[in-house]
Amino acid sequence: MDVFLTVDVEIWCSGWTELDARFPSAFEKYIYGRTKSGEAGLPYQARVLNDAGLTAVFFVEPLFAERFGHEHLREIVSLLQAANQEVQLHLHPEWADEVDPPMVPLPKEGRVKRPLLKQYPRADQHSLIARGLGLLESAGAGRASAFRAGGFGFDLDTLHALKANGVSVDSSYNASMHGLQSGLARGERLLDVYGDGPVLEVPMTVYEDGFGRLRHAQLGACSWSELESLLWRGAEAERKTFVILSHNFELLSPAKTRIDPVVDRRFRKLVQFLARHRDVFRTRGFRGWVAPPSCAQPARPLRSGYARACARLLEQAWRRAYR
Repeated sequence: MDVFLTVDVEIWCSGWTELDARFPSAFEKYIYGRTKSGEAGLPYQARVLNDAGLTAVFFVEPLFAERFGHEHLREIVSLLQAANQEVQLHLHPEWADEVDPPMVPLPKEGRVKRPLLKQYPRADQHSLIARGLGLLESAGAGRASAFRAGGFGFDLDTLHALKANGVSVDSSYNASMHGLQSGLARGERLLDVYGDGPVLEVPMTVYEDGFGRLRHAQLGACSWSELESLLWRGAEAERKTFVILSHNFELLSPAKTRIDPVVDRRFRKLVQFLARHRDVFRTRGFRGWVAPPSCAQPARPLRSGYARACARLLEQAWRRAYR
């Protein structure tokens, strides 16, 4: 089973005012993860992966660089490449109106934040994707071949815009968020690789937890026991792909003031597990990936038990108590 450990790389400035004053400290927090208890940002994550001989997919958001300078994007790309990690394209179009002139025409109502790519017409989506690809390329990342929309907020126009820009793989489909409303495979819930759209779709892995709720496999939102059992169940069910989500800041507390020991432990356990079981789980990137033949979608999501869900709730309660 091909496992894609994906990390969405983003920088936020705690609001949309005083951006230039806030950016330097935001860059330090979100990229380097520097806290009094140590560092847990991109260099740390990339080093742990590289030491284990694993390649993750880092979906890097580049539009911020149009506001703050391209050298910051080059810094991100360089540190990931130095650790043999894959860089692909991620877009948060909220940055589109934070430069003068805006990257795409403003809506009739003026400067209103549109955080999801599907809120833009196809021509504007095409333009934003093209700009993002160019920014990554000029930062030394090469031409991206895979994409993920910020907030999983994509639609069919996004996929057509990707195809027109030469991007062959999308990983924006999330059956627990926006995926069913995207227009792709209308009436069908995508749970594994899907080859009948404008580009190849590699959806987020989702599962039914012990309370019957549909959740996606995310490092900061699943217990380790859930992730481990889901990986084994995916392999036993002969799933073609398993996609895990994380973020560059996911190993930090919500306030970004300290390392979150629970999530850091999950991350290390996941890396050790994938490195130990290479004969079952091929942890890889999208470059050079030969997609499996198109096949029928699984009838239902993977399932996790009640006891594991309860363990997650206890873990998360502990994390909230020690923010």
